[in-house]
Amino acid sequence: MPPAELSEPVSCPASISITPVPSYSSSQETISENTAGISLSIHGAEKQIRNHHKGSAPCHHTSERLPVVRHSSLPPVRKSINMEQSSSGSPDSAVTNGKVHHPAVKDVNIFFDGSEGVNSPSKDDVSLLHPGNLTSTSEDRSRLETGKDGVKETSKLSGLFFRDGKCRIDYIVVYRKSSPQTEKREVFERNIRAEGLQMEKESSITNSDVIFLKLHAPWEVLCRYAELMNIRMPFRRKIYYLHRRFKFMSRMEKRISRFRGWLPRKPMKFDKDTLPDLEENDSYTAPFSQQRIHHFIIHNKDTFFNNATRSRIVHHILQRIKYEEGKNKIGLNRLLSNNSYEAAFPLHEGSYRSKNSIRTHGADNHRHLLYECWAWWGVWYKYQPLDLVRRYFGEKIGLYFAWLGWYTGMLFPAAFVGLLVFLYGVFTLDYCQVSKEVCQASDIIMCPLCDKYCPYMKLSDSCVYAKVTHLFDNGATVFFAVFMAVWATVFLEFWKRRRAVIAYDWDLIDWEEEEEEIRPQFEAKYSKKERVNPISGKPEPYQAFTDKCSRLIVSASGIFFMILVVIAAVFGIVIYRVVTVSTFAAFEWALIRKNSQVATTGTAVCINFCIIMLLNVLYEKVALILTNLEQPRTESEWENSFTLKMFLFQFVNLNSSTFYIAFFLGRFTGRPGAYLRLINKWKLEECHPSGCLIDLCMQMGIIMVLKQTWNNFMELGYPLIQNWWTRRRLRQEHGHEAKASFPQWEKDFNLQPMNDYGLFDEYLEMILQFGFTTIFVAAFPLAPLLALLNNIIEIRLDAYKFVTQWRRPLASRAKDIGIWYGILEGIGILSVITNAFVIAVTSDFIPRLVYAYKYGPCAGQGQAGEKCMVGYVNASLSVFQVSDFENRSEPKTDGSIKYCRYRDYRDPPNSKEPYSYTLQFWHVLAARLAFIIVFEHMVFTIKNLISYLIPDLPKDLRDRMRREKYLIQEMMYEAELDRLQKERNERKKNGKSHHNEWP
Repeated sequence: MPPAELSEPVSCPASISITPVPSYSSSQETISENTAGISLSIHGAEKQIRNHHKGSAPCHHTSERLPVVRHSSLPPVRKSINMEQSSSGSPDSAVTNGKVHHPAVKDVNIFFDGSEGVNSPSKDDVSLLHPGNLTSTSEDRSRLETGKDGVKETSKLSGLFFRDGKCRIDYIVVYRKSSPQTEKREVFERNIRAEGLQMEKESSITNSDVIFLKLHAPWEVLCRYAELMNIRMPFRRKIYYLHRRFKFMSRMEKRISRFRGWLPRKPMKFDKDTLPDLEENDSYTAPFSQQRIHHFIIHNKDTFFNNATRSRIVHHILQRIKYEEGKNKIGLNRLLSNNSYEAAFPLHEGSYRSKNSIRTHGADNHRHLLYECWAWWGVWYKYQPLDLVRRYFGEKIGLYFAWLGWYTGMLFPAAFVGLLVFLYGVFTLDYCQVSKEVCQASDIIMCPLCDKYCPYMKLSDSCVYAKVTHLFDNGATVFFAVFMAVWATVFLEFWKRRRAVIAYDWDLIDWEEEEEEIRPQFEAKYSKKERVNPISGKPEPYQAFTDKCSRLIVSASGIFFMILVVIAAVFGIVIYRVVTVSTFAAFEWALIRKNSQVATTGTAVCINFCIIMLLNVLYEKVALILTNLEQPRTESEWENSFTLKMFLFQFVNLNSSTFYIAFFLGRFTGRPGAYLRLINKWKLEECHPSGCLIDLCMQMGIIMVLKQTWNNFMELGYPLIQNWWTRRRLRQEHGHEAKASFPQWEKDFNLQPMNDYGLFDEYLEMILQFGFTTIFVAAFPLAPLLALLNNIIEIRLDAYKFVTQWRRPLASRAKDIGIWYGILEGIGILSVITNAFVIAVTSDFIPRLVYAYKYGPCAGQGQAGEKCMVGYVNASLSVFQVSDFENRSEPKTDGSIKYCRYRDYRDPPNSKEPYSYTLQFWHVLAARLAFIIVFEHMVFTIKNLISYLIPDLPKDLRDRMRREKYLIQEMMYEAELDRLQKERNERKKNGKSHHNEWP
């Protein structure tokens, strides 16, 4: 392998001191610096040191020094230097005589010009800034790594560098001069410079009150914090090991590949020349170390740390910098919350559009490449370029889209089988004996569904509802419920395998929670109490057990109270349904009067949806308060706690009405003449003569469609409208061509920020959809198909939103989807139970089965076909004598009707025990309980068997991991031996060798 050379590092100014602007030139201090360029191989080959001496210019200093507040969690500074020393010119570790020496890091004592003394005016003054209308946007070429071809120059972009055109902007912080928190910002910015970051200020073109603070991390700062944060970097190209194949298998593979050559190319894959070869995915990686910098592949210092990593390092520094004396005065987040700063974000890598085609001219930058290969609606059928997503947005966002793509792909078989079940109901509709009898029962009079105003109705009037019910409640429903329970298990088990492959490819296998930093809020709250971490052996803040328990008890009480609020809202919906059904039954319009129950259900569902959306706003605020009250230790613990609360709130809020319709509607109403009443006033709602399943289908269909439509609008429509309004305002104020000349930080600031909770809303939407797809799927087989269609749109909608409508989110790491996986497993278990009860209690599957085998024409023959269902409708209806009605429930009729029918298994009024349960009722009840037990045990057995048979790690991945571990140990050992051998040879040349030298 050829030696990996270090390019000459970029020299950046070390101060932001800027003179007032009569002219455009800025008197920034020029620094004398010695830059060491190192040429080495990864095995410790001969090191060549080239020193480049650069000229120096005098710097003007003041005799006064500004005090700087420093936080204890930041790494210690090593040496106090003044402004004549280099801030970014030399590498963090120069190699001299085989040893690695670390240069000094800037101390907190920073000298300023005479115009910036202790009592100087605020640095927010416009005289200290580059005026926005004179901004010479450095049109440097954005670099896009394209595999072995190295770095590719693309079209010129503006606003990605400092004014010198050399220092890349790693982070942007925005504030307003009118903000009163000037002193806090001054202390914070002095501490930023004390940590080695370089900054430059720029006034906004569109609003002179808005100031952009541009931050750049020099090479030595990046190296220091990359080692502190355990960031893994590439150090050797991967050597792929292929297992020895048998000759028979080799011949078979050749024949299969030859056959594939005749088939058309896979349309869902991108061309290899379209997506760049990302080097870090083809290299072994290790935690970065300045002591072993010679082991890492450093072709160019400017691109060794990619933009996402640089921004993550800068954000890590900003989160640990103090802005005021006090244990809670830490970090950028607090300054954002108290309005000292308005926004903070990394920059996008230029525009996502280009005049030239990506196939002929290539991509201008990674953002442009992501748009063309991922966010553009024209590639909706293509696989997602997950490696590019991970490189640009980080592992956490990459894992979300990997999971979303996997979930969408697994929905294809579920949607296909669900559609087959629905089509089976369509094709067997004409042969359904039950619906035939309902449609022909014109002589059967049904009892009124409500008090007084509801009329008697013929059973044949519910013919349409009986046919619709058969579409969802037929012989294939049980099979589909079992299939979906098994599907949920297979989906989760294979996702674990897929996640393991992604974690290996993205170097997340060894990334553990121990590497996470403690939240600044936790650190500030419990800084006085410390104990030694048993893993790292270092003292860290400690939360007492009693304090943690008391906070958890208060939080759990708040959760329980909010769940009671949800139940109260459901109770209100129940009262609405009870009261409204009588109102619609007496309505003037015949259409509503004849369909009073459907109108009641439809309006109740819509009102329930509005209540759901209103309560979600309240739940979010309550969950945030309770989570902050608990004081989680790390960011992942905070996210998990907040996620669990919000999921519980929203799951109960969204599904409580559905559970009521599925398991309680029409179950406890009593019978005609002895109705159970709410507050001894309102009669509880009954099911339609065709059953309660039609109400459950309507509830699920309306909620699912409205919820997904609303979420899609809020995710994309709201940012589109906001950004359109901003562009319209800018065009009116600055003309149509002004926006094209805006620097990148100005364009990004005009975009919408990512929501405060990161990917929470995206995950929550999909998890709730997964619940709808599995929990009540026996009542609505088309749910997987609706979810599939929504997710195909959702992937590109989210991608378009991330690439074009949102500011670039901070790249962060994650090993998996976190607590969401446990929630998915819980939903999978709950779905088995609910589907068993839906089939046994809500649908008519069990009563039909009991009638066919025990009471029908085929009783005792072991058959259960359609011919065995003759007479089922009549057998499932009981007789009631109209004269036995209560006075407040007797309908207004002419008295010609003597008897009416109702759905139940009771004796007739002229029997020895009128209206008592028949033997058939107890048979049906026993069959329902037996089915629930058998169904649950069978499905859980299948689920556990599948979980046991499918390993979490694929065998080839396990072998690759073992071989990689072996190769890494060998390479590190060989590199150390080579380095020691070179050192010994150098000592011999210098005459410093010893006779007793070992070995």
